[in-house]
Amino acid sequence: MAVNREPQVFLFLSDILGKNIVGITGKKLGRVYDVTAEFVEPYPVVTGLTLGSTQRKKPLFVPWKEVEDTNGDLTVTVNSTSELSELKLRTNELLLRDDLLDKQVVDTDGAKIRRVNDLQFLKTKHGLHLVHVDVGFRGLVRRIGTTKILDAVTQGLFDYILSDQLVSWKFVQTLLSPDLLRLKISQNRLGQIHPADLADILEDLDIRQRTAVFKTLDVETAAETLEETDPKIQVSLINDLNSADASDIIEEMSLSEATDLLGDLPKAKAEGILREMEQDMADDVKELLSHPEREAGGMMTTSYLSFRPQTTAREAMEVFRKEAADVDLVYYVYVTDDEERLLGVITLRDLILADPDKKLEEIMDDRVISLKLDDKDDTIAEHFAKYAVTAIPVVDDNDRMHGTIIFKNLLDVVASHLGKSRV
Repeated sequence: MAVNREPQVFLFLSDILGKNIVGITGKKLGRVYDVTAEFVEPYPVVTGLTLGSTQRKKPLFVPWKEVEDTNGDLTVTVNSTSELSELKLRTNELLLRDDLLDKQVVDTDGAKIRRVNDLQFLKTKHGLHLVHVDVGFRGLVRRIGTTKILDAVTQGLFDYILSDQLVSWKFVQTLLSPDLLRLKISQNRLGQIHPADLADILEDLDIRQRTAVFKTLDVETAAETLEETDPKIQVSLINDLNSADASDIIEEMSLSEATDLLGDLPKAKAEGILREMEQDMADDVKELLSHPEREAGGMMTTSYLSFRPQTTAREAMEVFRKEAADVDLVYYVYVTDDEERLLGVITLRDLILADPDKKLEEIMDDRVISLKLDDKDDTIAEHFAKYAVTAIPVVDDNDRMHGTIIFKNLLDVVASHLGKSRV
């Protein structure tokens, strides 16, 4: 048996703004200047209308529950403006025209910054819900009331009607101000975007918006996004944070990325952050910062796993499972003696496939390619190109291991080196 459902009724903000508000007796009370909505999940709910008044400095407020008819003029169940109170926005309540229209938002589904040209509501028995943001040209045309002309032109010339370009509200993140960003919604939708895309969005925003958006991200998302962001913007974002908050984010970054960032910061700011960081990581960063930036010692990370030769594959895997999430390099594990001299290397694949009771000295490859602490970027690039590895350990003159350079962190150097070689 078919179920009869009520037809869906959609309204645009542009359909409501400027309309006459008519009392129950037919008397005109004013015109709609703005629409208020409470920002709740999943879709904001319209709470009322505002209208200007020559007798009052503040706009008057008409609760949406008083609106009886939206066809033509808006008919409300009040007799005169004397029955209306002044507008007083509640927590999580915003003015849609003033706060959203013509403003920038992020389409988290398409990972793009959009301009709000209109808003679309769905009318239900429970009220009026904000369900879509119109980001297309048709939304602008609708606001000036010339959609019929637009349709006639496009139909006549191209046999085509320009459609609405709507983004579901569940994929919209506001960017206007810190107040909007801190609205009490169930989650910050920006966290759903890939960090690389989120970095592109941050770079497209102005300084005020960029800072406001970055401060709303959770620590892990902020760290991942920071690693994908241009170094100059990294410095700008961290400079706007206090040392404690900055240290929380930087501690979530890879050691090499964290070192690069701290090296770019003003000395006083970097020292303040280092004082707030966990001691072990702060010490590692200080060691890396002590080496010239374009030498192996300055490019390496000290966040890797090494074992003694008598360790079994089973024991190494147990440690790997516990600690891999906190190290920068997981492609290889290294074998070193009691004085940290580099003896061999084992790929993760070989470690997984090895007999659990075999000792690492039995499965390691002792033909280890390594770099010296003071090797320059051209030597490093040549090693990566020649040996086709994803990481190269760094040792001192006594073959004691100090760190490893990951190919990902050297990509810019390698690309620059190869580009020069073609000239």
